[in-house]
Amino acid sequence: MHVAKFLETLSRTEAPDMNTNPTASSPEHEHLGLAKNLTYGFQHVLTMYGGLIAAPLVVGLGIGLSQADIGLLITASILVAGLATLLQTLGVKWFGSKLPIVQGTSFAAVASMIAIGANGGSFQSILGAIIVSSIFGVVIAPFFSKIVRFFPPIVTGSIITIIGVSLLPVAIRWIMGGNPKAPNWGSLENLGLAGITLVFLLLITKFGSAAIRRLAVLLAIVFGAVVAFTLGLADFSKVSQGAWVALPNILGFGMPVFEWPAILSMCIVTLVILTETTASLLAIGEIVETKVDNTRIADGLRADMLSSAIAPFFGAFMQCAFVQNVGLVAITGVKSRFVVASAGAILVVLGLLPVFGRLVASIPMPVLGGAGLVLFGSVAVSGIRTLSKVDYQVQSNMIIVAVSLGAGLIPLISPEFFHAMPNAIQTLFHSGISITCLAAVLLNLFFNHLHFGKKTASDELGKTTATAPHSS
Repeated sequence: MHVAKFLETLSRTEAPDMNTNPTASSPEHEHLGLAKNLTYGFQHVLTMYGGLIAAPLVVGLGIGLSQADIGLLITASILVAGLATLLQTLGVKWFGSKLPIVQGTSFAAVASMIAIGANGGSFQSILGAIIVSSIFGVVIAPFFSKIVRFFPPIVTGSIITIIGVSLLPVAIRWIMGGNPKAPNWGSLENLGLAGITLVFLLLITKFGSAAIRRLAVLLAIVFGAVVAFTLGLADFSKVSQGAWVALPNILGFGMPVFEWPAILSMCIVTLVILTETTASLLAIGEIVETKVDNTRIADGLRADMLSSAIAPFFGAFMQCAFVQNVGLVAITGVKSRFVVASAGAILVVLGLLPVFGRLVASIPMPVLGGAGLVLFGSVAVSGIRTLSKVDYQVQSNMIIVAVSLGAGLIPLISPEFFHAMPNAIQTLFHSGISITCLAAVLLNLFFNHLHFGKKTASDELGKTTATAPHSS
């Protein structure tokens, strides 16, 4: 019943009723029809699939889980990502931003989860810490939503730019093969395969019709996979091996255990994830050109945290907005949230039918890297476009952008930069996005909001406007 209703919603093509839905004119509420929703949605799945399976894979290997358990982690992560994406895009009261945001396992929590396991904590204590810290995130989400007024273009532009720049190393690692320990790491075959995918994407963008250009990333990935298979660089032999259908394994790893050191560590991670998701919501708002206010951010953060709180019962980890898919929205111009909801539905199917997951997972990393170079670069370009609205004749604005971006590059240039600091600081500053967000907000407050008793021209203008009589 619910599935039929959902498919009916996705396939609806008539114009929305403007009288009953005053926000229906916004691009994110556009209905493209079932076929386009599923096609563009599958493009989102291919874009984020590598990042989605990376976190459970790294954590599983880091804490010494068996290959079978790691497989369960990956399947659970796919399923929960789909459910979380549906909640975020379609929304219910108080939960879900109703923006084209793809949800998936957060990489920001990886280091802390491995540290919990390395310090004697069980896998069940990791799951318990995620539950408690996520509930903590739901409670404080309204506070985070109220800081949106401190995110003018100078702040959001800096954050969006560093999001794109921070993702570029991921694309480079994919191009080189994804696994630094593999014998073909950085081989000419990997570089060539990524190059072929990239060139094909560029040709489609140059010579394709408008409809084809919207599918450029998907078509480039499919083309790259076919070329890899033809050259013997892709192995699809394991696709048919293993179960074809796998129902969710609730509490398959046992009951969660609640230990305060692990909980406190994950609460710090929660602050990082809330910061990054807030930045992603603002970024997608800029790209879609729709209003993202306090209420919408609060709804998005609550959906983020509710999904994270439920994830451990399936054997999955904390959820967050996937910024690589923000780049896909920017480059394709497909802004409908129902497209991303379709991606969520596809992820749910992949989580229940592992055979399709194995098919997508068999696509070589260099193919994804060739497309990722364009996608992630597009996020940075979106940030640069936002920064173009800033008045650089004001010296302090130039300093805000310079320091914010420079600080955000520290973890990329020198990952061990903060190694002598407390673990809490290391966790917070593990992401350049968090550093840039913190620096940009604080510097903007310092230069543009705190005047230390001195009145600026903008203050006088605001006073004059506030005291002027209103015209009828």
